Amino acid sequence: MLSVLRIRTYRHLLGAQVVALTGTGLATIALGLLAYDLAGGAASLVLGTALTIKMVAYVVVAPLAAAFAERLDRRRMLVTLDLVRAAVAVCLPFVTEIWQVYVLIFVLQSASAGFTPAFQATIPDVLTDEQDYTKALSLSRLAYDLESLLSPALAAGLLLFVSFDSLFWGTGLGFIASALLVVSVALPSPKPTRRRGIYDRTTRGIRLYLHTPRLRGLLALTWTAATLSAMIIVNTVVIVRSDLGLSESAVAIALAGFGGGSMLAAFALPKLLDRFMDRTVMLSGAIFGILAIGLSAILFAAMPISLIGLAILWACIGFGYSATLTPSGRLLTRSTRSEDRPAVFAAQFTLSHACWLVLYPLTGWIMTTTSTAATLGWMTLIAAPGVMVALVIWPRSDRKAVSKERADMS
Repeated sequence: MLSVLRIRTYRHLLGAQVVALTGTGLATIALGLLAYDLAGGAASLVLGTALTIKMVAYVVVAPLAAAFAERLDRRRMLVTLDLVRAAVAVCLPFVTEIWQVYVLIFVLQSASAGFTPAFQATIPDVLTDEQDYTKALSLSRLAYDLESLLSPALAAGLLLFVSFDSLFWGTGLGFIASALLVVSVALPSPKPTRRRGIYDRTTRGIRLYLHTPRLRGLLALTWTAATLSAMIIVNTVVIVRSDLGLSESAVAIALAGFGGGSMLAAFALPKLLDRFMDRTVMLSGAIFGILAIGLSAILFAAMPISLIGLAILWACIGFGYSATLTPSGRLLTRSTRSEDRPAVFAAQFTLSHACWLVLYPLTGWIMTTTSTAATLGWMTLIAAPGVMVALVIWPRSDRKAVSKERADMS
């Protein structure tokens, strides 16, 4: 897996991803604690609303950013957006009102909506061999997982000495370091084959995406994965602080369980994807995640749960989540030509976050009005249709070539 690091450009891009994710991880924990500090027991509702605003920014801004990305220098665009994110992050420690959180989150995530799809679409242009790209996807997943595992541990250590709002400064430093690593390498910026109008460029990625059967199946599984992660992200702070009555650092430990399970899946995926079709691996991961969250509902209803027990349950959910979504880059790459990748990666970014746009406030509302066990049960039922739909609409025989529908749209 590590052999792909011999490529300097990718090595720098992975480094940029790692440092930015570390900063983002600190901000995620600090944001949850900020919501609890401002709203107390209603923190799930506040955090769910903040994350909903984040999803609105992603859904609205990503297609617009993709429309302009193909006309801009990719490296300059990524560096500028990193610096915007850093500037917003250092404003968060000074927040005193809930509405200020909402405004800053919208600006921060609007910048991320432009940055992330363009960054993801750059990797297959740098790594043109599919085996190298598969290794890069696993390394990227590991970067996310190590952030989920190490950032909470780092946050827990820092919280012994500083207040939670100081963690936002680490976020700003992470984005600055990311900008420096991106600017240190030359990046390919594929040009479209012909000039298109703004409407065509804005909607093309989604139209190409929805014309491809395997990508429609990916969207269905994304709904399931988003349900799993929404439960963890929105409600962990309330479960740990209110249900278990534990400290701020315990929140980080519980979230580390989710990251650890996801990391185990990332280690296993390269070999699994060599032996089995992407469809089989992703469907199996989604089913495992649904079983894990369903088991969590039963256990919460039947007995008291310790912090260690919670971390183990969250690790199982994390494993299913990672196995479901990590191979998605392979599907997107083999379904697109180079000039269309930014648009189609942006379409996946937009459509996947549309799922979270629904699920973040929904899980926050359910948690606020019912018990933890009931919320886990409801989220199990909500996750299941994604697998059912994917089984029906994703063909078993999945061609690697760009689909005929996509060719017809050229």
